[in-house]
Amino acid sequence: MAPHDKRVRKRRRPVRGAAALAVSAALAAGLLVTGVDATVLPVDDGRAPGVPGTAGPAGPAAPAPPAPAPGAPVPLLPQPPDRTTAAGREHPPFGVFLASDQQGVERMARFSQWLGGAELTVGHTYLPGVHWSDIEGRAQWLESWAGWRNAEPGRMFVLNVPMQARNEEGVPDHEVRELLRRGAAGEFDHHFRTLAERLVRLKVPDTVIVLGWEMNGTTYTHRCGPDPQAWKTYWRRIVTAMRAVPGQKFRFDFTPNRGRDAVPWTECYPGDDVVDILGMDSYDQPSGISFDEQVSEPYGLRHHVEFARAHRKPVSYPEWGLFRNGDNPEYMRRMLSWIAEHRPVYNTLTDYCPHGVWQCETNPRSAHVYRSVLSGRHEHPGHPVPTPTPTAPTLPPGPAEPPNCSVLDLGDWVEHWLGGRLCIRFTWW
Repeated sequence: MAPHDKRVRKRRRPVRGAAALAVSAALAAGLLVTGVDATVLPVDDGRAPGVPGTAGPAGPAAPAPPAPAPGAPVPLLPQPPDRTTAAGREHPPFGVFLASDQQGVERMARFSQWLGGAELTVGHTYLPGVHWSDIEGRAQWLESWAGWRNAEPGRMFVLNVPMQARNEEGVPDHEVRELLRRGAAGEFDHHFRTLAERLVRLKVPDTVIVLGWEMNGTTYTHRCGPDPQAWKTYWRRIVTAMRAVPGQKFRFDFTPNRGRDAVPWTECYPGDDVVDILGMDSYDQPSGISFDEQVSEPYGLRHHVEFARAHRKPVSYPEWGLFRNGDNPEYMRRMLSWIAEHRPVYNTLTDYCPHGVWQCETNPRSAHVYRSVLSGRHEHPGHPVPTPTPTAPTLPPGPAEPPNCSVLDLGDWVEHWLGGRLCIRFTWW
């Protein structure tokens, strides 16, 4: 199968510096027309920009236990005391990606209400990958995520961490190859130590780190394809550097795209001693593919769980959702069933268009399925699990528009720099 083209779904980066000024100037020039009045409306968006030598001493690897028998359940890693899997729990821990910054935290409660009070026990966000300071975790909204994580026992914080700066800038293969080799030689270790120290100070030392996600694709500068051996060595150095920070309890999640994509993701696997969770990002694509094909394709969903079982790793689904096949309730139903069967450490639905069910009004039938399955559910066994009553999906309220005003859809990155959506009031008549 041809590699999946996933670039169109990625979080858009805002135009920066001179480019941003040029866009603003062009917009202003185009709107200076007699009888046209422009107003900027606040927009509730919250998507963050980007929003993904020799190995260092990793210590001796423990002897590998015997592989479980075929068909045996995928084993889970030991959890901290307040996260122990409870017998009889109705479903695996789940969450939803709603925005990278503080707005993502604030929307968690609203999404829970939409699900009839169901508890979201997984908070998931992304560090931008524009500058190395981003990867060091200097985004102020990390404090809000840490506060959410620590507000209730049993919550989990999942953080996607890029392995390179300029992570979505289309860096060519020869430059990526050189960057990977510099990383493998230890040049970038200090950035990841700084991140680890910051997470420990924020009292989230047990963060799940989704490091260098979708490395088997072509979107990111932290991709594996240009030099898989250097990539694996670089991953090992990062994990070693972060594990060396006192107080840390990080778990590292190796998460490729589903399918072969640019390279087989198995060629990028860095080793059992530096991977704690084996994840997979799995969207409903390419166009026309059935869920059964998503399961059976080379390096697909079945290969993923079998590889994890062979390496005695639990699985996760950090990103999943609708995509190339539109509003597809069958995909939604089958994916939720797959998750229930294989009981990942966590799963997080990507909830913005075209993938989502709450912030995307174009998927009402899939939203109905998602809400019917998960509405009212709770993580802790002492809570009742009511039988959901399916209702029509609702959407988060948007900002009110002034009368006689037409909102222009200029795209996320323009709205980011304008500080809202542009509303044009025509007054010449």
